[in-house]
Amino acid sequence: MSIGRVTQRMLTEGSLYNLQNGLGRLAKIQEHLSTGRVINRPSDNPTGTTSSMRLRSSIADQAQYARNAQDGLGWLTQVDSTLDSVTNTVKRARDLALQGANGASAGSVTRDAIATEVDGLRDELLARANATYLDSPVFGGVTAGSRAYDDAGNYVGTLGDVNRRVADGVVVKVDVNGPDVFGDGPSSVFAELEALSTALRAGDQAGISAAIDTLNARIDTVTSARTAAGTRFQRLEQADQLATDAGISLRTQLSTIESADLAKTTVELKLQEVAYQASLAATSRVMQPSLLDFLR
Repeated sequence: MSIGRVTQRMLTEGSLYNLQNGLGRLAKIQEHLSTGRVINRPSDNPTGTTSSMRLRSSIADQAQYARNAQDGLGWLTQVDSTLDSVTNTVKRARDLALQGANGASAGSVTRDAIATEVDGLRDELLARANATYLDSPVFGGVTAGSRAYDDAGNYVGTLGDVNRRVADGVVVKVDVNGPDVFGDGPSSVFAELEALSTALRAGDQAGISAAIDTLNARIDTVTSARTAAGTRFQRLEQADQLATDAGISLRTQLSTIESADLAKTTVELKLQEVAYQASLAATSRVMQPSLLDFLR
């Protein structure tokens, strides 16, 4: 049985190697505490890094879905407030038509005054039809222009749906097509009010009665459009909440993978400090080479 010769150099190199390993473990734990993360580079945990990257991608997706939902809510809020005003304006025009239809008490001067107010209501409706959100007409479809209707009441927008993706495979329409609410050309509410104004000035009772029926139908049309927009508004609110909740859940999972347990890491740091100090003390006592040791 042979016994290997142990030299001072071997002891020194072995001791330095062990001390460096202990110092490396101590530095790693210090990095965890200073950054608050257990994964600071891919080599720290390749599997955890892969999971972390996937979670971050999912978090970004949910954040974008939430932003899309918020943008859609802005569109539909503008649509709802505008349609509320449109409903009130059309009802006012209908009431004026009923007043003008009372031929016994409405003279020509009164009818002219009513017609003038109807003209003002038409201009008001035209302004409502060109309502915008972030400089885009909410009734203009996918038009690149700033208006949905021209001054004559003709639709100048581009028919098409403005959609927002609020979840994987879920798309919600956030605008309302102008012709579905206001009509277009001769069949528009603007033409209907012009016809009412003309009938009032001419004392045309048949024309006024026809205008009343037309405006009642228009009120129903606007109410239906507002109801549909309200349903989509609720969907967007739910989608926004779901995306927000999903983002919170994913960030919690990411924290579980990446974040350091401060209490546990602090204890580990203390243990490594004690171990390293003990290694230094033991090495300093054992490794006391003499001149003769260096000469061997």
